[in-house]
Order: sequence, then C-alpha cells, then structure tokens
Amino acid sequence: LLKSNDHSLFPRAIAGEYPSGSVIKPVFAAAALALGIITPQTQILSNGGIRIGKWFFPDWKAGGHGLVNVRRAISESVNTFFYALGGGYEEIKGLGLEGLHQAALAFGLSAKTGIDLPGEAEGFFPTAAWRLRTQGTPWRIGDTYHAAIGQGEVLVTPLQITNATAVIANNGTLYRPHVVHSIIQADGREMIVPRSVIRNDVSLTSALAEVRAGMREAVTSGSARGLNDLDLVIAGKTGTAQIGGTNKPHAWFTGFAPFEDPKIVLTVLVEEGGEGSSVAVPIAKEIFKAWQELY
Repeated sequence: LLKSNDHSLFPRAIAGEYPSGSVIKPVFAAAALALGIITPQTQILSNGGIRIGKWFFPDWKAGGHGLVNVRRAISESVNTFFYALGGGYEEIKGLGLEGLHQAALAFGLSAKTGIDLPGEAEGFFPTAAWRLRTQGTPWRIGDTYHAAIGQGEVLVTPLQITNATAVIANNGTLYRPHVVHSIIQADGREMIVPRSVIRNDVSLTSALAEVRAGMREAVTSGSARGLNDLDLVIAGKTGTAQIGGTNKPHAWFTGFAPFEDPKIVLTVLVEEGGEGSSVAVPIAKEIFKAWQELY
C-alpha cells in the first residue's frame, strides 16, 4: 500500500483536489437565482454550444437541448445555460468571474471546511489577478465559461462538494463537519463538540428550492435517472470532469435523500472513471440502498 502508484493511503476525501465538473453547477444556479441574474422562468436556447469569435464552447449533447430553464439545465447538465449564467450571453448579464468566486466561497468552496482531521486541502478558484501573476496572460470570457461548468483551474475536494450539497439540502446553512460526534467525560457527562454555523450571504429560500427541484428532476428524468427505481426519493447531480490529454474524465455524483426531509448527503468520485451518469451513479445507488437498509 505504501508503494502503490495509486497512492492508496492518500486521504482523497479531504486532501484530494479535483476539477469539479458539473457537480458545481447547482451552486452557481442558486447564486444566479438569488441575485436575480436569472429567474425560474428564464429560458436559454441550447443549440449545441456558444461561439465567441473563433472559439466554440460546446454542449455535451450534439445539437443541444433546445429551450431550457434552470431546472432542466441542472437535470440535464446543459453547458450552454451555465456559460450564459456565468459569463453572460445576449440578454443574460451573467455572474461574472467575481460572482462565481463569491458563490463558491459562500457554499464553502475554495476554503478549508475545518473538519477535525489533519491534512485538509483548500481547493482552488482562479481569479484574473492570479492568472496575470502566474501566467502573464489576461483573463478572458472563455475562462469564465470554463469556470461556470467547473472546468479550467477550478479545484475542489470531495468533502467540499458534499458540504456545498448539504447547504442546498438543508436550505442554506453551511456547517463545519466533524468526525467526532461527542466526548464522554469521566463523570459520564456528554460534551457535544460545537459546530460553527455560517449562514450563506447568498439569499436563500426560493433559489435553493428551485435548485433542489432541478436536482430532483436529474433523478426522475435527467442524468441521474439510474437512481429513480430505488424506494427512496433522491435528488442529485452528476459530473464528468475533463482532465486533459488522453486520460478519461473523473466521474462524479453528489446528492441527498430523502428529498422532502434530507438525512444523508452522498458524494461519489471515481478518478478517471468516465461518465458520472454511468460510473458514479451506480455506486451511489448501492450506497443509498445500504443506508436505507441500515437506517
């Protein structure tokens, strides 16, 4: 194990930093709704991608998805919608790079969660100043488009994605996660480990409800529909994170259950596994089944 080329003992859940791919999209959708960049009624035409000059930013589906609102954009992971939501397009203003960055921070990304384990990584969200300082090149609209779908230089830990999904599931509270549940003192008294609670400054209720509905549609009719035959009402989001070269993409799933009264948030990452829908979702299904049998 110590000599494994796969670094088997590396604590990936808290210290592994990965491109998030589409599992970050619900965070940006919530921010855009809360800030009025889009509404639940906003529709954007997905016809295969967006062309800016000589550059083309594609949808994953050839020919696109047609007219989509935010729920369908989440459930079917429509890139064009999130390009516009992030960087703007036609009549959509977009969050912009700074808006995307602030949304990520509000949901606990690009910062340590503070879990009671050593070696936690911070993840990373790029800025225009960082790009200029480290690479000597300016930030361009295409970079914002990439960030809006969790590509480019965006890096997250699986725990951060789990925590961000929990914010969506619990209607807006970011918790500091703990491994230790409580400490029993010598006299038998239980001392609960305190949890620091941070309210998101991205305005909450209706925006998060819309995002939850989109994640539910991902299971009933979208990219995570492999979970729909379980006797458990689940909401979720798949992700397929490109890592460049000839390597297969990372396969992601994040979600929560039961939908109306969430008790569990689950994130699955398979390094270089392929498609999130075909690789991560079946694994999530087995874990949800086991959780339901136990609890």
